[in-house]
Amino acid sequence: MTPRRYGASAAARLSGFAIALCMLSGIAAPAPAPALDFTAEEERRILRHGPWPPASQPDPSNRVSGEPAAIAFGRALFFDPRLSLSGEVSCATCHPPERAWTDGLPRSRGQRTVDRNAPSLFNLRFNRWFGWDGAQDSLWAQNLRPLLDGREMGVGPDGAAGLVRSDRVLTCGYRRAFGAAPGADDERIFVDLGKALAAFLETQVSGRTLFDEFRDALARDDAAGQARYPAAAHRGLRLFVGRGNCAFCHFGPAFTNGEFADAGVPHFVEPGRVDPGRHGGIRKLHQSPYTLLGRFNDDAGRSTAAKTRYVDLRQSNFGEFRVPGLRNVALTAPYMHAGSLETLADVAHHYSTLDEERLHAGGERILRRLDLSARELADLVAFLETLTEKAPRHEFVEKPAEALCR
Repeated sequence: MTPRRYGASAAARLSGFAIALCMLSGIAAPAPAPALDFTAEEERRILRHGPWPPASQPDPSNRVSGEPAAIAFGRALFFDPRLSLSGEVSCATCHPPERAWTDGLPRSRGQRTVDRNAPSLFNLRFNRWFGWDGAQDSLWAQNLRPLLDGREMGVGPDGAAGLVRSDRVLTCGYRRAFGAAPGADDERIFVDLGKALAAFLETQVSGRTLFDEFRDALARDDAAGQARYPAAAHRGLRLFVGRGNCAFCHFGPAFTNGEFADAGVPHFVEPGRVDPGRHGGIRKLHQSPYTLLGRFNDDAGRSTAAKTRYVDLRQSNFGEFRVPGLRNVALTAPYMHAGSLETLADVAHHYSTLDEERLHAGGERILRRLDLSARELADLVAFLETLTEKAPRHEFVEKPAEALCR
């Protein structure tokens, strides 16, 4: 088998930044960006978006979280198309690493086209809920969803377990990851595949950015370090934490509150069929056997299950979708749950001209139309571009499955 290389060809292209000029002796010469006078409150809000990367711990609900053998097994499973009914669709079909773990399509296509956009897989280990609708409360449960959905992979517990038992190499990878050969319980093996995939995906943490350098310089009162941040990004950052109020939902080191909101975008899938968003997600969560309240949680104390135990179904959840993290956002177009906005400029324009009547009346009216000028729109995009990692490290060589047990 010839190894297939997945490269980081979606590296950041930071462009469109304004360059400050000063006049010395009548000759124009480049100068550092002038430092903005952020207020104490603005500084406090900016500093909340770091440091990066944050400390992380193994997932207590997944007994193989952080284990090298499970990471290797999960990586092999991620690129294996045999985990689909057609034998042609793998996790990497919709989440190729060379495209920043997304496929660039408005609505993804596995075995058939689905209703939603494929979100990037960066920084999943820091999520509280998973999927656009939060129908899963753990990363391992989220990995089971496409294996169950006939439009995506659809192999199901029986098919997945049968594949692992019948394939010598996958049997070996399973045994190394979980300490025993696959047993007779198909559903247990199925869930374990989700946990191995989770161990692999937990390793995909995005790198440091221009914003992180600026934020850390601000924290240590380093004027020279702050001055290296582009002037347009300075202004965009002030909008983000200030008048734009973007940081109300996109706060913290990962630039998300981890919850759900109505962003004022259409949620009709097709004429006569609406995507219920979080409302439907909570209903699925309550019906699922694969939650932190169920028998497959490896944490006997259920220390992370409170969110699942107390989540309520409310009418205001209808049409809400998960607030995505913004790290590497410039690499993951198109945007919104169904890819309805093609570029970051389109996203900024959407919030600038927001039709507030589109927001459902039952929800919290957090969003307001921003009415940004052309320069402010460009500044906001310039800031968002500085959230792209400086040195992408997501190089992958798809190894032959036999490498699991050499």
